[in-house]
Amino acid sequence: MNQSFFIGAVGAHQQQKRLNVQGNNIANVNTYGFKAEKGRFAALMYEDIKAIDNAQLPSGAGACLWTTDTDFSSGAGIDTGRAQDYMISGDGFFALVDLTTNEVSLTRNGAFSIAELQRATGETDENGQPVIERVMYLSDGDGRFVLSDTGSMIEVTDGNAEQPVGIFDYINYNGMEHLDGTRFLAVEKNGGLRVGDGTLVHGMLEASNVDLAEEMTKVIESQRAYSMALKMVQTSDEIETVINNLRS
Repeated sequence: MNQSFFIGAVGAHQQQKRLNVQGNNIANVNTYGFKAEKGRFAALMYEDIKAIDNAQLPSGAGACLWTTDTDFSSGAGIDTGRAQDYMISGDGFFALVDLTTNEVSLTRNGAFSIAELQRATGETDENGQPVIERVMYLSDGDGRFVLSDTGSMIEVTDGNAEQPVGIFDYINYNGMEHLDGTRFLAVEKNGGLRVGDGTLVHGMLEASNVDLAEEMTKVIESQRAYSMALKMVQTSDEIETVINNLRS
């Protein structure tokens, strides 16, 4: 009887976590380059595990949200006409470098902007002080800078990029870490970094690949499963109450 109570309680909690996944997808339906996530469930063990001296270790019951997979399929193209907007037709990612941590992350969101940095020219003025120049670079607008196809930061002159925006790719995307928003970080099992074979499209952006109708259907499924799990908890509690009353 206790097991049915725990199965219902775990089920309700896990369906709430699944609703969080669907809610995040729906919230980003209009976010450029966003990739939808899908919850994957796994069954927990139904019996306790035997430990040293035959001690019983509880292992849980029911099912849990084991992981979330990312759907990397392409979204529709949107024509913006902006000089700093880019879209990848096909496979591949844009690469962004964070100069404070040297972290290189990947994104399909090509809504870039222009950011200013200062750098030394190698010359000195009449007072012997180094001459500093202001240089404009292509940025994601959040302090990270876009990399070219040679792995260098892209300078911008008169609103135009001086180097081609790079397209980078991996053999597989399984297990790629979702950092925040539309950014991802490759892990060891993704293989080595290689040049992407996608086509760069200037003046366009990739829309989110979230299917709103599918997400709303999943929300209804999760709500009904949540209600069923709570009903199981309520029924188990009522049966326990009847049994305890019979004993007394």
